[in-house]
Amino acid sequence: MHAFDVLGDPVRRRILELLAKSEHKSGDIVLVIQSEFGITQAAVSQHLRVLRETGFANARIDGARRIYSVQAAPLQQVDAWLDRFRTFWEPRLSALETEIARGKKQRD
Repeated sequence: MHAFDVLGDPVRRRILELLAKSEHKSGDIVLVIQSEFGITQAAVSQHLRVLRETGFANARIDGARRIYSVQAAPLQQVDAWLDRFRTFWEPRLSALETEIARGKKQRD
């Protein structure tokens, strides 16, 4: 599965957002995802499996629980792919930054 296929799913993106903040127990992930997306525990488990199998997440066993964490390598590959397109938006962001700075100076 391609990285963008993984990231194309809003549930998987949300799980990665949770994991980017800190490690989470699988049960905690299930509770958040069920409340936000209204899907079953089995469906959340399937998304977690996809994230594990594609290398986006790691799961370690802690007693009877799985603790999930985000893995950076696939995200770094996405970032490297996006790098070729940064030339399209970086000049615009720099120009915006300049305009914001000018606006702040004018208010002072």
